[in-house]
Amino acid sequence: MRRALRKPPRRRPRTILGLAAASLLSAGCASQVRELMPTPAIYHVPTARAIFEQVPEDRRKDYVDLLYVTDRAPDPTPEAELPYGQQRSRSLAFGSAQVALLPQMSWPELKHHSLSGLRDEDIALEVRSVDELGRYPPAPYPLVGTADGAQRDPIVLERHHSAEDKLRAEVRRRLQSAPTGEVVLYVHGFNETFATAAYTAAELCHFLGRVHLCTFFTWPASSTGGPLTSYISTTESAQYSVGHLKKTIRTLAQTPGVEGLHLLAHSRGSAVMLNAFRELALEAIAAGENPADAFKLENLVLMSPDIDMQVASQQLEIFASDPGLTTHWDEPDLPTFVHGRLTVYASPGDKALRLSEILFRSEHRLGQLKPEDVPPLIQDYLAKAGNVDLIVYEGKRTDRYGHSYFESNPRVSADLIELIRNGTPPGTRKRPLIRKGKMAWLFERE
Repeated sequence: MRRALRKPPRRRPRTILGLAAASLLSAGCASQVRELMPTPAIYHVPTARAIFEQVPEDRRKDYVDLLYVTDRAPDPTPEAELPYGQQRSRSLAFGSAQVALLPQMSWPELKHHSLSGLRDEDIALEVRSVDELGRYPPAPYPLVGTADGAQRDPIVLERHHSAEDKLRAEVRRRLQSAPTGEVVLYVHGFNETFATAAYTAAELCHFLGRVHLCTFFTWPASSTGGPLTSYISTTESAQYSVGHLKKTIRTLAQTPGVEGLHLLAHSRGSAVMLNAFRELALEAIAAGENPADAFKLENLVLMSPDIDMQVASQQLEIFASDPGLTTHWDEPDLPTFVHGRLTVYASPGDKALRLSEILFRSEHRLGQLKPEDVPPLIQDYLAKAGNVDLIVYEGKRTDRYGHSYFESNPRVSADLIELIRNGTPPGTRKRPLIRKGKMAWLFERE
């Protein structure tokens, strides 16, 4: 399915300050146009500016071609601006989404603007085209009765394998121009459309130097209606999408040629990601495998996570606190979940998380934590688990609700890029964070 997008009336792009926040406090469909995020502070350093010189030749274009996977239902209405809406689909689809950087320009011009702290021209993002390349059969897969029970319908099972093979073939094709051999998978949060999810994935891909295979998983988050009903609907859609994200991660990781997988999730998407991550870990351990090895997991990054702190802790601590889960694990040490780091970016000034804090009567949302909110006993526990970091930003808001600082704040985005691109630990010269405990860190005051 290839779809030319219907263009809305042309208007000046809304800045990232107003649109990328994906606020829990606002409603209404997001615009199809947005301004490119500010240049990360890493590019203000002369030695780091060479990153754009290392971009593969065939990726030096004024657009970013992304691989997407979605369980959003197609939007068949004639007035639809995007091919997928906010309804749930029973089948998982994948394809190519091109995000253009406008106005049209040469690579040297785009590189100049991408390195500029204060740009002399606005760079807008716009979805240029969406090309659906394949689709899995609708779930649940039909069953065929047998004398001893039931089996999956072999015809549908063949369609499943055909779709999976096609997705893996597309991943292998894209890996040919990805020098790292690694996949970056981004999962968005509440009040996001297909387009806004694509914008964030494209920005991250661009400022990572376009050396990874960049993809995003977009789930049917609500983007219309009142904040309360929309958020409740989104909460259940997040649960609905866990199995589809799990299938996506497994397929990507098990594709020949993939060297590593970086999982990034924002806001309510962090709950989708953490649940899928936990189920995959259980799956690997039950098979006697190390989760980090089985799924080639390099980094798991939760940005402004909209999750209750105790719920998130329980989902991870259960592996140590329930020995029955590791009955078939033969090693004396507990399994490892990532080769790199498990990182949480939080900000106590995140106003967008206050609605969920009220709705769930949550004492602490993970995305609002301060270092002192994590007791020394818990910090000690997580430090022993290894490579778990809480990175706290306490500076001024750089977007309307203080919820998308990983994009809108150049210091935070620089820290994220250094983590993903180079695997640099916090508290080093390239990540000059202040230690506030065994696993908690603060950005220096501006």
